[in-house]
Amino acid sequence: MRHLLRRVLFYLAAVWASVTMNFFIPRMAPGDPVQLMVGNMQKAGIKPTPDTIRTLGASLGLDTTDPIWLQYVKYLNDLLHGNFGLSFTNSGMPVLAVLNQGILWTLGLGTIAVVIGFLLGCTIGVITAWKRNTIIDSTLSPALTFLYAIPPFWLALVIVYIFGFTLGWFPFADGYDTSLDITVSWDFISSVLYHGFLPALTLVVSSLAGWMLVMRNSMVGVLSDDYVILARAKGLRQSRVLMLYAARNAILPNIANFALALGFVVSGQVLTEIVFSYPGIGDTLFIAVTQRDYPLIQAAFLLIALGVLGANFLADMLYAALDPRVRIEKGA
Repeated sequence: MRHLLRRVLFYLAAVWASVTMNFFIPRMAPGDPVQLMVGNMQKAGIKPTPDTIRTLGASLGLDTTDPIWLQYVKYLNDLLHGNFGLSFTNSGMPVLAVLNQGILWTLGLGTIAVVIGFLLGCTIGVITAWKRNTIIDSTLSPALTFLYAIPPFWLALVIVYIFGFTLGWFPFADGYDTSLDITVSWDFISSVLYHGFLPALTLVVSSLAGWMLVMRNSMVGVLSDDYVILARAKGLRQSRVLMLYAARNAILPNIANFALALGFVVSGQVLTEIVFSYPGIGDTLFIAVTQRDYPLIQAAFLLIALGVLGANFLADMLYAALDPRVRIEKGA
């Protein structure tokens, strides 16, 4: 219980630090963000009114003579009420509405790809460690390491060229057939799966070797520990020794990596989404950065920080559940 309380307090402090940095960094940036946004709007053929300019300034807290501490309090109050300002690159839509348009696509694609990559990579790592110095180990390890060395965006281009242009097996644009209505129906769901196959394949293949190598190296060390040797000497089934004794402890280093991967799912796989024209949050963030849409950038980075912290908190809890020594040491 003491371990849980300590972790909760730590992550609450981390959330507060993230929110505070998100408030001060835009205000420390050189130049006038409001005038920059107004200039970008004029280049796009939009003539902002004085009220619009004041609204943009208010969304960043830059049109006020209030002291900085009072601006900070108002910023916290806006966050608690879900007010992240307006996005000028999206015709003045609320930032939260813009993020909601892409977040579900990114979470769906990224989460599925991370889970599949994690499970498949850990399984391959267990097999290669158990069969080390055999043809399985000497074949799978170099092959996956080679794929891991390929940049994800380059791998995405290769997959698009082979399976999209050349073979024509899968589409490589949009998240679904745009002629369909967005409804809970088999036609729409199958279209989403069909369009998301190549982006998911890219993410799984690019991450597979990372999971495998960490799991394999950890397994090799665990297999030489005394408790595993004793379990094998007692005549227990190899499958039981492998999964309940060795793999359960060897997977612990990958738990933290899994949590980080889940946390960064929120940010979207920017280059992969751009290659496949996938309507996710990564593409939205890329456009916001290139157009210097400060309210949208600010909200997106806060969302990413909260996602990473939440995933790390989950990893801490899973780590403590899998390894009782963590609870004992922290509770001492």
